Amino acid sequence: ALPFLHYAISTTTTTTAKALNLALISGSTRTTGPPTVLGPRVSSFILHSLQIRGHTVTHIDPKNHDFPLLEKPHFAYPPGRTPENLQRVHEILNNADGYVCVTPEYNHSPSPALINILNHFGSSVFSFKPSAIVSYSAGQWGGTRAAVGLRTTLSELGCLPVSAMIHIPKAQDVFDKDGNIIVLEANEDGGDDGNNVESAENAENQWQKYCGRCFSQLEWWADAAKRHKEFVDPFDDSPVFMKSPGQRNAP
Repeated sequence: ALPFLHYAISTTTTTTAKALNLALISGSTRTTGPPTVLGPRVSSFILHSLQIRGHTVTHIDPKNHDFPLLEKPHFAYPPGRTPENLQRVHEILNNADGYVCVTPEYNHSPSPALINILNHFGSSVFSFKPSAIVSYSAGQWGGTRAAVGLRTTLSELGCLPVSAMIHIPKAQDVFDKDGNIIVLEANEDGGDDGNNVESAENAENQWQKYCGRCFSQLEWWADAAKRHKEFVDPFDDSPVFMKSPGQRNAP
């Protein structure tokens, strides 16, 4: 079985944007706490949110396959000699119309596991496609510093991140283990006053509206880039460097 989670397009959509093929790359490798493991909760919510907007999403999770620390990137292997797992990830990334990166914050920086995945591939895989950044934390800042740091890496790879980012503070209080939004009881005594369903719908709508700003930008740019490639090959005037790093040097 392939070590990736593939999700079909949902029959219920919340936007008229053209359906896209997106790669969701998560960065959490933790399996036990304390503190509470938050990565799967956030990734599940983000994946579901993209599904209901009508997109096909392939989740690249560093826990679900053998992805060693970078020794040799994909582009350094001779044709036909690339490890099977690395080649499968390459095909997913290469075929994607856009990218959504979900990162925790470690020491004010993006997840090392996420960066490790990205660094295995060259810019020719990612270039001329957009990306979106989702960050989270158990504290009040929502991983914002990691998100800002990730912008530089994605820009260098050529998948320019859209301006709107998604930051989720105190994620353990926002999502349950399945990625569903947690709704607290309205009454202090814990009783049900009949408004829990309405509160759940309101909370869902608020989060979808918040995430929708980022996703709508991703959709706009991904659709525009995909359509323009039908008329212009972006690599004609910006070819892939194949010989040496010196190809990028000024005269």
